[in-house]
Amino acid sequence: MSADKTPELKPNLNIVVAIDGPAGAGKSTIARHLARHFGLLNLETGAMYRAFALKALRLDVALDDPAALERLAVETDIKLEPGEAENRVLLDGEDVTGQIRNQTVTDAASRVSVFPPIRAAMVKRQQEMGARGGVVMEGRDIGTVVFPKAEVKIFLDAAPEVRGMRRYDQIGQSGLAGAKAVPPPDEVIRDLRARDERDRNRADSPLKPAPDAFLIDSTNLTLEDAVKAAEDTVHAWLAKSEVSNSHR
Repeated sequence: MSADKTPELKPNLNIVVAIDGPAGAGKSTIARHLARHFGLLNLETGAMYRAFALKALRLDVALDDPAALERLAVETDIKLEPGEAENRVLLDGEDVTGQIRNQTVTDAASRVSVFPPIRAAMVKRQQEMGARGGVVMEGRDIGTVVFPKAEVKIFLDAAPEVRGMRRYDQIGQSGLAGAKAVPPPDEVIRDLRARDERDRNRADSPLKPAPDAFLIDSTNLTLEDAVKAAEDTVHAWLAKSEVSNSHR
C-alpha cells in the first residue's frame, strides 16, 4: 500500500465519497485509507447494521419478524465516533466496537438489513451523519440511496471466490469466528454467495452500482493496486473540480 502522505486537502473539505460493493470487496480498507489520505471522516455504515443486529440477538428478537425489528429500531440509538484505528460504535450509549465483528453478528446483520423499515431507519441516520460532507461513507447503497448526489462514487467488486478467500483469511487472522472453529473456505464462500443473493435481490435498495460510479474490480488486483485506483478516482474529481471552479 502506498504510504500516507500529508493530506493535500483541507480537513474540512465538504465532499462525500461513497463506496459501495459486496462483502469482502475491500470497502473498509479502502475507506480507511481514503479518509486518512484526504483528511475525511470515515463512516462505516455496515457497523450500524451489525450493532442493531447485536441488540436483536441480545433481546432474542426474531430476525425474520419485520414488525418486531421495526419496533426495536424505534427505541435504538446507534452512533459512530471516529477512533484512531476504526470508528467507535455506540449502541444505546454502550461501546460495542469489539462485539460486532464476529460471524454470528455479521450473518444476523445481513438478515435484518433486507427489511425496508430497518433500512429506512438506518439511511435516515446515515444521511444525518454525512449531511455536512467531509466524509467517506461505505456500504451497499450509499451512492444509489443514501447519498445519490455524492461527489465521488466508487463501486468495488471481485469474483465471489476471491472475496470468499479474503474473508476466510480475515476470519482466521483476526479471530472473527469467536469461540467457533474457523469454517472451511468452501463454507465461507457459500455463505458469501448467499449474502450476495440477499443483497443484490432484496426489494428495497438492492446492491448495484450507481450509474455514475467508478467501477473497481479487484479480482486480479493487489490491495495496493485497488487502493491506488480509488485514490486516483478522488484525485481526478478534485482536479476536474478545480478546473471547473477556475473558469467561473
